[in-house]
Amino acid sequence: MTDAQHHTPCPQCGAELRFDPARGMLHCDHCGHEEPAAPGGLSAGGPKPPQSLTRVPSTRAAHEARQSALNEQDYRAALANALPPSQMEERRTVTCPSCGASFDFDPAVHAAECPFCATPIVTDTGAHRQIKPQAVVPFQLDQTQAREAMTAWLGRLWFAPNGLVDYARKGRAMNGIYVPYWTYDATTRTEYTGQRGEAYYETETVVVNVNGRDEMQTRQVRRIAWYPAAGTVGRRFDDVLVMASTGLPRDYVDALEPWDLGTLTAYSPDYLAGFRAEGYTVGLRDGFGIAQQKMQPVIEGDVRADIGGDEQMIASMDTETSDETFKHVLLPIWMAAYKYRGKTYRFVVNGQTGRVRGERPWSAWKIAFAVLLALIALGIFVIVTQNR
Repeated sequence: MTDAQHHTPCPQCGAELRFDPARGMLHCDHCGHEEPAAPGGLSAGGPKPPQSLTRVPSTRAAHEARQSALNEQDYRAALANALPPSQMEERRTVTCPSCGASFDFDPAVHAAECPFCATPIVTDTGAHRQIKPQAVVPFQLDQTQAREAMTAWLGRLWFAPNGLVDYARKGRAMNGIYVPYWTYDATTRTEYTGQRGEAYYETETVVVNVNGRDEMQTRQVRRIAWYPAAGTVGRRFDDVLVMASTGLPRDYVDALEPWDLGTLTAYSPDYLAGFRAEGYTVGLRDGFGIAQQKMQPVIEGDVRADIGGDEQMIASMDTETSDETFKHVLLPIWMAAYKYRGKTYRFVVNGQTGRVRGERPWSAWKIAFAVLLALIALGIFVIVTQNR
């Protein structure tokens, strides 16, 4: 699995350029040449500009490129296959039979490992017509920083096997992968029925035993009076983020949030130089269904606020959406999949913020030792208590 579709030759020596997160530049490890990454850059195809010409867009051009990248696409037009041809692309990808991840694969390579779960893969590539990425959040952390964040996270897990921590610290290279996401905008209108609860208090007399004697006491008891409620609430949702990949458990990647989407920039293959890019496996319609699930708690909160009172009961909510739009964006994630004592452990690092999530490893020896120490401490406590 190589970055066949994202090769960027160095204009000085012909070696491969790679995007360097530390400097935000394309860097050649062979001769040291550097140049800025830019939308529609060298790797976008077409004739190569003379070396003396700058590839940094003017301020106005950069602003226009960014605005174009952040333009919302019509959701219903996409479902009807009515997007402009310029918004579509044909990709050759391979799908992992174990975890379902889909990513670019060099046709010249016939076997490798899945970067998501370390499953051996034999190529069976096919062409797929997909919606083009519009924007990308470039990597901010390089591999060294990502590994430091991962090993620091592992080091804080008391019962993690020491061998796995050492292996992760010294292990093989991590994979930098751009993971596909959908962002959705939508206007919602929700009609609801329910009940509004108003609190009031009643004085109640009870018998209480005080020092062996029964006494009559009064206390205030909270009651709720319920009244019917109905109404309509509306909200405009902006950039509801949905991972468009099945290569990782959703709770892993959700734990990497929040993302700063304010740093989205116009898509350019330059940012992918030296990294892999996964194709989306969650379709636009299915992704919108997930987005609606994310919207639901917010809408429910709006309904409760509209009902008012001290407590609320919601009997029904009927939500309609309109003005649905979307963007297809790529977000940066560093990944590591280690096989340790017959089990695969997967870790992900947010390539923008350094947040880490992974499968929590457990050391049987550390757990047994902790239990033994607890039993010894309990035994000492019992002996001391009995001898007082």
